[in-house]
Amino acid sequence: MMEIIQKIPILTTVVSLGFFLVLRKHWISKNCPPYLFWWMTGILCYGLGTLTESLVSIFGWSEVVFKAWYILGALFGGFPLAQGSVYLMFNKFAADVMLRVVLTVIIIASIMVILSPIDYGLVEPTRLTGRVLEWKEVRLITPFVNLYAFIFLVGGAAYSAYRYSKNPEFKKRFWGNVFIAIGGLLPGIGGSFTKFGYTEVLYVTELIGILFIYLGYRTIRADHTLSVFKVQLNS
Repeated sequence: MMEIIQKIPILTTVVSLGFFLVLRKHWISKNCPPYLFWWMTGILCYGLGTLTESLVSIFGWSEVVFKAWYILGALFGGFPLAQGSVYLMFNKFAADVMLRVVLTVIIIASIMVILSPIDYGLVEPTRLTGRVLEWKEVRLITPFVNLYAFIFLVGGAAYSAYRYSKNPEFKKRFWGNVFIAIGGLLPGIGGSFTKFGYTEVLYVTELIGILFIYLGYRTIRADHTLSVFKVQLNS
C-alpha cells in the first residue's frame, strides 16, 4: 500500500501538465494577462514539484532532486497561484510591489537551500523531508511564503466565493471559488505532515488539491456572467 501511495506524484505530475497546457491556451487567447501567466506558472511549478517526488519514488533520494523539491514545493509552492489572484484583485502597481518583495525572499531562501549542507544521517531513501537541511534558518522563511500563498490563494478564493454567494446568478462562480479554496488548502495541510515525517500524506493531498483547483477553474469557465473583478475570467 505504501509503495502505491509513493507513486501518486506520477499521476499528479501528468494531471498538472495537462492543466498547464489548458491554462497556456487560455493565457494566449486572452492576450497574455499577468494573472493567467502566474496561474499558469503556478501549475507548472506544482507539476515540477510532484515530478521531483516521482523521481525519488522511482530512483531513490538524491541531493539535487531533494533541493529542487524543496525550492519548488516549500518555497514556490502556492506562491505563483496566489500571485495570479493578487493580479486579479489588486491594481498592477500594488501587485508588482508585492511580487518583488515576496520573490526577493524566495530567491534568497532558494540560494540558502542550494548552499546548505545535508545531514545525511536524517536522509530516508524514498522519503523527502526538509529536516535534512543543516541550515535550519531556511525553514523559518517558508512559513512567511506559505502565509502569503494561503492569504491570497485560499483567502482570495474564499473572499470571491463570499461575494458571489450574495447573488444566485453567480452560482457557478461561487462553487468554482469554493473548489479552488479547498484545492489550495489541501497541499498546505499535507505539507504540515511532512514536518513529522509523513510525506505520503502530502502526495495524497497534492493530487486531490490539483483536481479541486482544476474543477474550480472549469466551473468558473463554464459560467458566462461577468466577474466582480475588473478583469473578467471568461471574456
